[in-house]
Amino acid sequence: MAAASEPAQMSAMQVMWADLIALMHDWGLWLAIGSVAIFVIGLISTPFIVARIPVDYFTHDRRRCLKENLRHPAIEMIVIVLKNMLGLVLLLAGFIMLFTPGPGLICMLIGLMIMNYPGKYRLERWFIHRPLILHAVNAMREKRNQPPLLPPGT
Repeated sequence: MAAASEPAQMSAMQVMWADLIALMHDWGLWLAIGSVAIFVIGLISTPFIVARIPVDYFTHDRRRCLKENLRHPAIEMIVIVLKNMLGLVLLLAGFIMLFTPGPGLICMLIGLMIMNYPGKYRLERWFIHRPLILHAVNAMREKRNQPPLLPPGT
């Protein structure tokens, strides 16, 4: 009985691959252009963003508010929704770029950093606690004449 269902599964798999190839044929150029654009934007913007992180940002157990909210609550909600939607788009685009040309992991990390979700600060602290990452971030800060970040737990 299982042998009879294998040809049907094979043809469904072949149809799925044919659809995927057609999609890549239609959208491949735009995906490649988008991948390169996100990569270049990431290379240019990352040092500026890293230089703006307060020196003691990762030393606290809980995330602290960096500024008071001066916007109307409705505007604040719209900004949060748009920011999370952009983060989700970047996360999905990064996932697609894992299988196509482009900086998939970088795009996914930027998407995760933009979005709001429980445990985000713990995840950020986990990343920055890695010596290689902390060294790279502090090297970027040094080029911008900023003091090095204090590691978590200090």
